[in-house]
Amino acid sequence: MNPESLMMTHGYKPELSEGAIKPPVFQTSTFVFKTAETGKAFFEVAYGLREKADQEELGLIYSRINNPNLEILEDRLSLWDKAEQCAVFESGMSAISTVMLEFLKPGDLLLYSRPTYGGTDHFINHFLKEIGVEAIGFRPDQDEADIAKLLDESGKAHKLSLIYIETPANPTNELIDIAMCRRLADRYSRSDKKVHLATDNTYMGPLWCSPLEHGADIVIYSATKYLGGHSDLIAGAVLGNAAVMQRIKVLRTFLGNMASPHTCWLLLRSLETLKVRMEQQARTAERVAAYLKKHPKILKVHYLGCLPEVSEAYALYKRQYTSPGAMIAFEVKGKEAEAFKFLNSLKLVKLAVSLGSTESLGQHPATMTHVGLDPEMKEFMGINERLVRLSVGLEHEEDLVADIENALSLV
Repeated sequence: MNPESLMMTHGYKPELSEGAIKPPVFQTSTFVFKTAETGKAFFEVAYGLREKADQEELGLIYSRINNPNLEILEDRLSLWDKAEQCAVFESGMSAISTVMLEFLKPGDLLLYSRPTYGGTDHFINHFLKEIGVEAIGFRPDQDEADIAKLLDESGKAHKLSLIYIETPANPTNELIDIAMCRRLADRYSRSDKKVHLATDNTYMGPLWCSPLEHGADIVIYSATKYLGGHSDLIAGAVLGNAAVMQRIKVLRTFLGNMASPHTCWLLLRSLETLKVRMEQQARTAERVAAYLKKHPKILKVHYLGCLPEVSEAYALYKRQYTSPGAMIAFEVKGKEAEAFKFLNSLKLVKLAVSLGSTESLGQHPATMTHVGLDPEMKEFMGINERLVRLSVGLEHEEDLVADIENALSLV
């Protein structure tokens, strides 16, 4: 069956919960073992001391390790990306930081794409730097040979342990070739050390891109965004094969940063409408982008649906994605004052960070989500003072266009 058909039932047995058609919230800290031998077996698997036997199920121990709501959610999320396993976290940043802490140690090198989400950039260039992890950033306009040259000339290519990319990039919608990064990861892997490739797929959700099919080892989401989709929870998710996910889940157990039962229950509800929400948001975004592209007060629209058909970026978009998505960035004529005037004049679109929710949200990346970047770096990455980021929600397209038109008339 298709994933959207399984989002209502997969991984849940009503007979185990008094016949309830939906999973209840398992608001419990611990679980009772039938025997001491059972408890021993559960802990051996949970701590990675042995592999699960055929037909053996991971037993319920303690909600820091596993919980029915968490397990059902992870089973269902795995379907979208065709992943062997999934781990859900209490935030997108906890998912990102756990992956980096598991696959990077002091003395290692991280290769990452820029721009990336401001929180991720800060974690890389401040926290990781302080614990002795070095990082090299590359731009979307650099090809495979350029990036390999960066690594080779750094003299640190032999230390490369993880490639981390965000595509499309937040907030500029620039694209990174996942397959190209896979080739780089293989090129610098050694017999004693594999270079893993992690892809932040938040902007496209599991509906419009499947990074694992393009060569990624790890897919990361801020589940707060499209997966949650209602601006009422904070969560993150990581997906990959069993070997990779075992490492991540063991570290999650000891960091204690898994999502709560209630958050998982809310996400299970949201997954049931994920496809219809995202498809409608994409349809509306195409209409909004077409309007912005023609407006005399808009200098440039950064949106996958506006890529020139003769460009390399367009070819990559068609190869890697099934939709232009619902995230639009655009540059208002003028400077910060004009961008602020536009944002302050919106009525239907709400002035707030985050994305992928039912309501449309607008924000100013240079002074909000990416404020921590050096001014020179922001300019280098195209995050200028004119740039506005818009996450298109589920409002009627005519109402959204009217709201934007009114706000632009006041600039």
